[in-house]
Amino acid sequence: MESAYEECLHYELDKIGLVSIKQKPMPLVYENKKLDLGYRIDLLVEGKVIIEVKSVDAVNPVHQAQLMTYLKLSGCRIGFLINFNVESLKDGIRRVIL
Repeated sequence: MESAYEECLHYELDKIGLVSIKQKPMPLVYENKKLDLGYRIDLLVEGKVIIEVKSVDAVNPVHQAQLMTYLKLSGCRIGFLINFNVESLKDGIRRVIL
């Protein structure tokens, strides 16, 4: 389900003129060496905002930690954790600022 929500959100962002990149690889730099650990940002919007898409019964601390990791590695300061598995979407949106 998350991939479908991600694709639709990407489409909607594009439709309003925002540039977004899906599944952007996020390497870890360790001692000046890039390590590909398989980290992938769900959506990177305008090169500044990270959106992590979920479709879960409850958002857990590990989901927020995942977003925080992406913010730290990317240098972005703002991210959104969006859980689509809620009655009202406004209840599923969490803004995270680094």
